[in-house]
Amino acid sequence: MGFGQAADNRDDMELGEALAQVTTDDIIEFGMIPELVGRLPVISSLAPLDRAGLVQVLSEPKNALIKQYQAMFESENSELSFTPGALQSIAGLALERGVGARGLRGIIEQIMLDIMFDLPDQAAGSKYVIDDEVIAGRKALFQEEPQSKSA
Repeated sequence: MGFGQAADNRDDMELGEALAQVTTDDIIEFGMIPELVGRLPVISSLAPLDRAGLVQVLSEPKNALIKQYQAMFESENSELSFTPGALQSIAGLALERGVGARGLRGIIEQIMLDIMFDLPDQAAGSKYVIDDEVIAGRKALFQEEPQSKSA
């Protein structure tokens, strides 16, 4: 105690590491009533996802966001794919914003909004690749202007 003491290990712990060590006594001391704590069968904590975990959430589950957009493109007779760099960029945006996996949908919707509006005007049977340049907004997915249907 006092000046010059070595820092306690708890000060250097990440939030996820500290939450993993929480006990029922800690929860009661925090202010929850023992009757409620006694009804909690398991206490567990979740660690924040890293970039690789966010990429997994984007691409691996049965109803992953990437697969949903690929299905939308298939309904317009087009094919969509994402490069690994694009997935890394999307995960990086989620990490920068601190939104985790729940914020991935909002990030992808922001990126894909204009693309989805322009898709019906594109030629059927086309293949589109979204890379990190499209994610960053430095390149458009559709290179040419959509053809007007009135012409």
